[in-house]
Amino acid sequence: MTALARIARLIDAVNERTGRFFSWAAILMVLVQFIVVLQRYVFGIGSIWAQESIVYMHGLMFMVVAGYTLLHNAHVRVDVFYRTMSPAKKAYVDLLGTVLLLWPVCFLIFYVAFPYVEASWAVREGSRETSGIQGVYLLKSVILVFAVLLALQGLSTVIHALRILSGAEQPVEEASPIL
Repeated sequence: MTALARIARLIDAVNERTGRFFSWAAILMVLVQFIVVLQRYVFGIGSIWAQESIVYMHGLMFMVVAGYTLLHNAHVRVDVFYRTMSPAKKAYVDLLGTVLLLWPVCFLIFYVAFPYVEASWAVREGSRETSGIQGVYLLKSVILVFAVLLALQGLSTVIHALRILSGAEQPVEEASPIL
């Protein structure tokens, strides 16, 4: 089981670093939006490239940090029964939820998105606007990254659940939700 624990720790570390790095896009996004508004309403200057960059940062940030969000158990969910369960029951729910729900959805997203991304790369799809960002194919590729990082974090969840059920790992104390 120690090899599985190392794999889970590696996946957790990848999603932790990725999430922390890309979460800075939120600050950058706010700054760029401020500059766009300032340019437009104070100086009367518009920038399609700057406006599109906000969409790119928004999509990149939310898609790439999904694994980080799962790592920290911060996804939106109805927690009526789960929060009162014992650690073993929570491990069963996490295990079954990942295998029966998360992985099939990740597989479906990857399977459906791959030809879409491939077609975009084939023509090096760019913005419909002449002065826009000519890297739409790069943004679409983030869909595949999203599916892979989320599925990997699901693997880590399964490993942690199995280790909790076998007694090889103690469950991590969760922070109480802010109401």
